[in-house]
Amino acid sequence: MVSAKVKRLDAVFNPSSIAVIGASREPNKIGHVILKNFVDGGFAGKIYPINPNAEEIIGLKTYRSVLDVKENIDSAVIAVPAAAVPQVLEECGKKGIKGVVLITGGFSEVGNVEGEAQIVQVANKYGIALIGPNCMGVITPASRVDSVFLPIYKLGRPRVGGISFISQSGAVGGCIVDLAARAGIGMSKFVSYGNAAVIDECDLLEYLASDKQTEIIVAYLEGVKDGRKFLRTAKKITCKKPIVVLKAGKSRAGAEAAQSHTGSLAGSAEAYKAAFKQAGIIEADTLEQLFDFAKIFDQVLPCGNRVGIITNGGGMGVLATDSLEEEGLALAEFSEDTKKLLRNSLPPYANVRNPLDLVGDADSHRYEIALNALLKDENVDIILLIILFQTVGIDSSVVNIAIRASDQKKKPIIAVCTGGEYTEMHKRILESYGVPTYSSPSSAMKAIARFLSYANHYSKYNEMVCPHLIKKSK
Repeated sequence: MVSAKVKRLDAVFNPSSIAVIGASREPNKIGHVILKNFVDGGFAGKIYPINPNAEEIIGLKTYRSVLDVKENIDSAVIAVPAAAVPQVLEECGKKGIKGVVLITGGFSEVGNVEGEAQIVQVANKYGIALIGPNCMGVITPASRVDSVFLPIYKLGRPRVGGISFISQSGAVGGCIVDLAARAGIGMSKFVSYGNAAVIDECDLLEYLASDKQTEIIVAYLEGVKDGRKFLRTAKKITCKKPIVVLKAGKSRAGAEAAQSHTGSLAGSAEAYKAAFKQAGIIEADTLEQLFDFAKIFDQVLPCGNRVGIITNGGGMGVLATDSLEEEGLALAEFSEDTKKLLRNSLPPYANVRNPLDLVGDADSHRYEIALNALLKDENVDIILLIILFQTVGIDSSVVNIAIRASDQKKKPIIAVCTGGEYTEMHKRILESYGVPTYSSPSSAMKAIARFLSYANHYSKYNEMVCPHLIKKSK
């Protein structure tokens, strides 16, 4: 049962009207950037700039207070000095505003515990779902909500997709959002929640668990308020949706930095690791892994650990095999039917064992033959597709072949493409169509191992439907 406080988060993520309190005429002010992002981003609802010293900002009528607005207001973004926050929040409560994103810092993260307690008291008095303080904002691509205070020309905005990302740190969150936008990876929700004075990570997880647009939850945490509640909440969610977490503040110095950053008590790294494992959470150790592990969930869950490798460079196949063994995965043994088909279809100098080396003169047609063969082979659970775009025979048509194979949703297909700008261009196309693409075999295998770990966890609570297993049972 979702709590009333969590339900009110709809006003934050999907408002029909919003007030920007602290809207500014100065382009270098946070209040100006936020207002402009709503306007330039195409927010379809009503926007009310609040500034007692202006009559109009970027073509919008400006109000002295939210209390001066006659219409109802669903949500507010507050970017005023810390001393002014309690009064502004009180006015939001009187106006009946359900959700607030409090950008302003200067509270518990700098020792101002009393000031933070005051805003918590006001928010709870009026039942306001408050994100922050000391946060970067919220993005909902589908409804064009964008309260992030970084300009669109500096921070890319992701397309609509199934990943929802919660971040205690605005800076880390911003990096992930920017990377996702560049790679063409879609997001459902993004929220930087800062000090978590009212709405904490458990509330956000609870909301995203019931959000139909969210398929995967990704989180950057420096600490949690209530460890047991977090564990209980996560356990319920991972039965249905994957959660990928990067836990910061593992070292003593890192824990101290977390305390000064968001006022968060980082806690024991070993305790978190054990809790994550118990709850079925996928833990990332680096920012790169957080991104790598999240994007693989665009694929259908694997039914086993047997990997079939296709490559047009023998050395990359060897590296992939080494990484596969290191991650505890199995090298698939191709069926006799598959070997026969490959021998009849590929040049005589192509070796039809796993890893399958299509050789340096391979073209797109060879990749199509190999992919179709491995999709049909019941001995192969996962396909690793290594494409070296530098070779003469490979062109953009191989991308279409990979995407068509992935769209069949028969088995997970993961790509490895290593190279410069020409390669990067094709990686972005693959990822924009849901084919997770990595720069090295080792990063791909790490992601596959975590993907498989979650699939095993998921299968304990749900009936996994594997086409090749259904065939066998018949």
